Amino acid sequence: MSAFGHQRLAVLSLCLAVWLLARQAPATELPAPERRSGYDFMSRETRAMQDDDTANPGMLWVKDGEALWNTKAGEASLACSDCHGDARVSMKGVAARYPAIDAALARPVTLEQRINICRTGQQKAPAFALEGANLLALSAYLGRQSRGLPIEVVIDEHGKPFFEAGREIFYRRQGQLNLSCAECHEDHWDKRLAGNPVTQANPTGYPLYRLEWQGLGSLERRLRNCLAGTRTQVYDFGSPEFVDLELFLMWRARGMKIETPAVRP
Repeated sequence: MSAFGHQRLAVLSLCLAVWLLARQAPATELPAPERRSGYDFMSRETRAMQDDDTANPGMLWVKDGEALWNTKAGEASLACSDCHGDARVSMKGVAARYPAIDAALARPVTLEQRINICRTGQQKAPAFALEGANLLALSAYLGRQSRGLPIEVVIDEHGKPFFEAGREIFYRRQGQLNLSCAECHEDHWDKRLAGNPVTQANPTGYPLYRLEWQGLGSLERRLRNCLAGTRTQVYDFGSPEFVDLELFLMWRARGMKIETPAVRP
């Protein structure tokens, strides 16, 4: 069998394992006392890598983000620090509150989208590419300022329709395997899939360094991986569906501590 054939067989086997796992019970929302970070499912060695800033690869992006924070850009020749000052003070807790409603757009935006709104509107500079190195670095730097603080997204009357849309996506069966996100991450989080632990999908550390990727990635990148793996429609980066889903996931992880930049297998 060719290498492609082996790869295809492995993907099909994984899909079958997911399908069999998900058939066992209906999805139910996790009670607060049972919420666990992906950190709790990792090996001792991977935890140690996250805990030590000198060993955590994500800190390389944080350093780049700090440089971007202090670099003047665009026609306005402004740096982020010119408006916001010391990020250690002005940005403390900010990442824990996103996605958040943007008044002008009348819908929630992610932290990455907020960075680009400021970049195009205030600095008069081109937007950073979604999932590009610069946007990942700056969002990692901002996320780092909230590390150790609890997630506290706000769902008010303006955000509720988008929150409900995200909840619907999470619990909706979809794709060729007719699976929902919840069937794995709420009903079977204490089991293993293809030898790997099934986590609860709590977004406490994004953007994070994933050993599988050998690089930093956003929550949307991880969601795209999950959707592709279960043979479901994969949304574009920055799509309203992903923003709504992220809003729901952050609410679902409310009270849990930000770990950015986290490390995962």
